Amino acid sequence: MEKIILNKVDRIAILTINRPDARNALDLGTYEEFESAIEDVKNDSELRALIITGAGDSFCAGLDLKFAAVVTKMSAAKIIGFIKKLQLIFNFERIKIPVISAVKGYAMGNGCDIALASDFIFAAEDAKFAMTYTNLGLIPDMGGTFRLPKLVGLATARELIMTGDLFDAKRALDIGMVNRVVPVDKLMDETMKFANKLAKRAPLALSMAKSAIYNSLGSDLAKSYDFEAYMQSVCIKSDDVNEAITAFIEKRAPKFKGE
Repeated sequence: MEKIILNKVDRIAILTINRPDARNALDLGTYEEFESAIEDVKNDSELRALIITGAGDSFCAGLDLKFAAVVTKMSAAKIIGFIKKLQLIFNFERIKIPVISAVKGYAMGNGCDIALASDFIFAAEDAKFAMTYTNLGLIPDMGGTFRLPKLVGLATARELIMTGDLFDAKRALDIGMVNRVVPVDKLMDETMKFANKLAKRAPLALSMAKSAIYNSLGSDLAKSYDFEAYMQSVCIKSDDVNEAITAFIEKRAPKFKGE
């Protein structure tokens, strides 16, 4: 792969969008390589977290407009099929391990949606976000209309989606869209530090907790209780719980295996 670089360091996967000359804008090849990288991550049981970032000075400037011109010539049926495929690729809620976007520079359109699909967003102080779709006569098509209102509230989401205005890292933090804002030169260090913290937690429990959180978004309290009870019954029977208890008694750090 050339447009996507996937590295694995100490059980942490680092996926880098690698089109710095185009501010990591997404064309067909990039989407295809992104899909391959995500499948690699899903199939690697040793991984404990995934970090997504961009090469050069930006995270992702969104859809490559040269490729967009090609998409406009497709039939409506092919456009729907293509979008549905992208929605599956960027449905990070279905990835068992935590997903963290490390955002610097521009995160616009599809790039902003990639960040929103992540479980956590760490933003550099120079990060700029925008749901730029309406500026191009489009609407968000990778889950932004679902995820953004749940993160920032309906009123703010309506403003950001309908205006397509650019907003900075400070505002993203203030409205609850990102988890951390850090100096540019500390972005990957801080993101890796957080990923390694997650990697020390019981992986089965993290996976179950993630599933329970996202399940609750389309459920009521009673159904969430039922889902939690089932997930907890699986966790309690796991070897990781026994390891946690033993490690506590022996006054050492637990060695979780995700079993």
